[in-house]
Amino acid sequence: MAKGIVFDIKEFTVHDGPGIRTTVFLKGCPLRCLWCHNPEGMDVKPQLMIPQNGCLHCGKCMRPCSHPECAPFSRCTKICPKGLVKIAGNEMDSETLVAQLREQAMFFEDGGVTISGGEPTMQPTFLFALLDGLAGIHTVVETCGYTTPEIFQTVVEKAGTVYLDIKHMDSAVHKKLTGVPNERIQANLSYLIGQEKPFLVRMPLIPGLNDDAENLSALARRLSGAKALQRVEFLPYNPFTGAKYAMAEMPFQLAEIDGHSYKPSIPNEAFAAAGVPFAVL
Repeated sequence: MAKGIVFDIKEFTVHDGPGIRTTVFLKGCPLRCLWCHNPEGMDVKPQLMIPQNGCLHCGKCMRPCSHPECAPFSRCTKICPKGLVKIAGNEMDSETLVAQLREQAMFFEDGGVTISGGEPTMQPTFLFALLDGLAGIHTVVETCGYTTPEIFQTVVEKAGTVYLDIKHMDSAVHKKLTGVPNERIQANLSYLIGQEKPFLVRMPLIPGLNDDAENLSALARRLSGAKALQRVEFLPYNPFTGAKYAMAEMPFQLAEIDGHSYKPSIPNEAFAAAGVPFAVL
């Protein structure tokens, strides 16, 4: 049995792998993507999420309380009259979570369990315990690939399918956008391409940052000839992401981007030439 920090569990998801699935989100991520849609998944520790709208400013949550779970936050998480104070991140043991997920197996309908984040390889012992416990159920691990070769290769060995998130093909630009270079990610991608494990590549399209034809064409060329690649999925930018940052009292640096009218332009000819199928979600 291993213990880990989970910040969300979503049931009946249909975009995180084949069929009907349950997606488990683990906390902690080594990247700091400027556009991150799950800022509450960055820090491996539990944190408060408080909606800005609806607060009565009564001050009750700031009064001392005796709840042990409230001590790390210097405020009471239970007393809010409107129930606005939430904790993102709960410690769970692998056996309990596996049992919970197995109880849902009858509803999966050719689906299974997806483990995402954050970045699930930040909690490798917990991740591997979940994958081992879910033997017989189709699993997907969604990872940014920024981890050690040993951990990544174990993910490839244990997962049913690997979803690899690629942010940018140029290492210098990747570091500006995410805080880390991409050589480690590219090395793990090379390993994945050389295996027979089914995999899918995902790239979030952020207006003006990584949606240029040069970057997307480079991705197509990089994946040419990858026999186990199922397809590339391009994820749209969510213009409402900033609200989560306000709830977590974190700065959001892309608030000026207007994602409402954004329509990505994919270089179809580059993907056709490379023989790489893709979809825009």
